[in-house]
Amino acid sequence: MARKRKGRDISGWLIVDKPAGMTSTAVVNKVRWALEAKKAGHAGTLDPEATGLLAVALGEATKTVPYITDALKAYAFTVRLGQATNTDDTEGEVISTSDLRPTDDEIKAALGTFVGEIQQVPPQFSAVKMDGERAYKRARDGEDMDLAARPLWVEELLLADRPDADTAMLEMTCGKGGYVRSIARDLGAALGCHGHVLTLRRLWSGPFDLDDAVTIEEIDALARTPELDSRLLPLETGLTDLPELRCTPEGATRLRNGNPGMVLGGDVEYGDEAWASFEGRPLAVGRFKAGELHPSRVFNLD
Repeated sequence: MARKRKGRDISGWLIVDKPAGMTSTAVVNKVRWALEAKKAGHAGTLDPEATGLLAVALGEATKTVPYITDALKAYAFTVRLGQATNTDDTEGEVISTSDLRPTDDEIKAALGTFVGEIQQVPPQFSAVKMDGERAYKRARDGEDMDLAARPLWVEELLLADRPDADTAMLEMTCGKGGYVRSIARDLGAALGCHGHVLTLRRLWSGPFDLDDAVTIEEIDALARTPELDSRLLPLETGLTDLPELRCTPEGATRLRNGNPGMVLGGDVEYGDEAWASFEGRPLAVGRFKAGELHPSRVFNLD
């Protein structure tokens, strides 16, 4: 018999401003402890030394994580020009150097080649799997892997500042699965001078931004208090990219039981993905077909 998980049945989103030196998993564990939550997860890993927005889903909100993971995200990051490292950030060893330093105009011209649908090779030290094993584990053993390129949508990539010849501050908006470290590495290669990431900060992710974020210090100070509960955003915040359909009473009953339920008309077409609500509460996500929502995920909020 499975052991019953202890904790509160609490659902929603807590937006955290992750500090450097803390893993995303450690942040989730801290939030789960502070809110005494049964279940928690995050929508998009940040490297331990990266900072910024980490969206932590609690309870039934974990069912909406894929919609945040797939959403656009924005980053501000600093590239050190003239050096390549084996990890593509400051955690690794310098493996190549160059005395060449590009001009601002040369950087701006090169950035244009990284906008749109691009192919990106993940860093050697990354969590992608190769033959069933994480790449970073094999890289730690000294193996040089031939990782396959992956598609990435880059909405925007701008030069925000140039503090000195060695440093370029960039801002990027991109889709799912982007490695900022790979952008820094490949930009350095395109400019002929090498490059790696010095600092990285996530500014927003889908509907969430840092204006809604709490710090780790605030989580510690407000742990297990109503004040921390009040910082939660509702489950449906993670569904803002999907249209909302309102249920009839009979449709709500059917959806709660996992069956297709009747919904009122909305700005959707046959086969579109949407979410359904009844009396202001989210019930399910699914596909709209012939006046009904066919659920793929049902929220148990009662």
